[in-house]
Amino acid sequence: MKKEYRIIISGGGTGGHIFPALSIADAIRSKYPEAKILFVGANNRMEMQRVPDAGYDIVGLPIAGFDRKNLLKNFKVLWLILKSQRMAKKIIKDFAPQVAVGVGGYASGPTLKMAASMDIPTLIQEQNSYAGVTNKILSKKAKMICVAYDNMERFFPHEKIKLTGNPVRKSLIEMRANRKEAIKAMGLDENKKCVLIVGGSLGARSINEAILANIKKIRENSNIQFVWQTGKLYFEEMKKRAAEGKGKPENLIITDFVSNMANALGAADLVVSRAGAGSISEFALLGKAVILVPSPNVSEDHQTKNAMALVEKGAAIYVADVKASEELVDKAIETVNNPDTIAQLEQNVEKLGKPNAAEVIANEVMLLADAYIEKQTRRKKENLK
Repeated sequence: MKKEYRIIISGGGTGGHIFPALSIADAIRSKYPEAKILFVGANNRMEMQRVPDAGYDIVGLPIAGFDRKNLLKNFKVLWLILKSQRMAKKIIKDFAPQVAVGVGGYASGPTLKMAASMDIPTLIQEQNSYAGVTNKILSKKAKMICVAYDNMERFFPHEKIKLTGNPVRKSLIEMRANRKEAIKAMGLDENKKCVLIVGGSLGARSINEAILANIKKIRENSNIQFVWQTGKLYFEEMKKRAAEGKGKPENLIITDFVSNMANALGAADLVVSRAGAGSISEFALLGKAVILVPSPNVSEDHQTKNAMALVEKGAAIYVADVKASEELVDKAIETVNNPDTIAQLEQNVEKLGKPNAAEVIANEVMLLADAYIEKQTRRKKENLK
C-alpha cells in the first residue's frame, strides 16, 4: 500500500529561517510529490506571505517573543504561548503528521513541544553555531538534530546530532553564476572590483552609517564599484544623505533590496554582511570572500559566535558592529585590493559549504516518517489480535 506522507514544518520570522524551511519542503516534494506539507508560522510575520508565495499551505499562531526591555509586557507573551500551544495541539490532531520539523523562530517552540507530547517524532534544524534556549529545551524530546557547525555536543545529546549544513535558496544552487554573466546582469563594469554591502532585507543601521561616514573614501577608490543594499526601511534616508555635499559617488550603487541575490553574489569580489546562519551558508556554498559585521541585537549574541566560527578557520574577516564606522570601509578597500587575501578567504569558506544540505535533511525527515508509520501499523495489528 502506498504511504501517504504528512509533514509539518514550523518556524520563521526571518528569511534565515524561512529559506531553509522552504528548501527542506522542496527537497521532500521533489522526491515525494504527493506528500502533504503544512507550515506553521507566527501571525503577522513574513512567513505568512513567503510560504504561500512558494506554493505551500500555512497556518499562523498568535505567538510572540519575550520583551527583554519591558518585563511587564511578558505576561501577555506567556498567555500567547499557552494559547499557541493549544492551537498547535489542535492543528497537529487535525493534520495528523508523521513528523514535525522545527527550523527556529517563534512558532517552532509550541509546535514541536506539542508534537513531542503527542508522540509525534520531531526534528530540529539548528542553523547557528550557538544554540538558542528554545532548541536546547526541545532537543530533549527530539529524535534528530541537524546542525551546520562542528562541536554542537555542547548543546545537544551527541547521539542525536547529524552535521548536515544549512539549506540555502534553490536559485543559488541552480545559478552559481560566473562573474562575467553576473556583472552583465547587474549592469556593472567587469574591469572594476565589486564590493556588495548587505544588511538583510530590512537593512542594518550601523552598516549604513559606516558607508555614509566614508563616502569620501568610496569616491576616491574609483577602481572599485560598491553595490549597497540599504534595506527598505533606510533607503530614502540613505539615498538623500549620500547625495549631500559633492553628490553620490558614481562608483556607488544604492538600492533598497537586491531582488536577484544570485547575480549580486556572483558579481561580487567581496561581500560585507551581517552574520546570520543562512547568509553564511550561502557564502560558503558560493565560495565568497566576506567581511562579517554581526548584529548585536540578537539573542545570546549568536551572530558573533557564527562569525568567529568562520574567522577561526580563516574563512571570513570580522568587524565589530561598534567599530563599523571607523573600520569597515577601510577593511573592505584593503581586502578587495589584495588578490591573495581574497583567494585565501574564498578557498577556506568554500570548504565549509554543503550544497546537498536540504536533501540530506529531507532524507532524515522521511526516515522518521517511515519509522512512525511502521510503529503505528504494528500497533494496529496488535490491537486486532
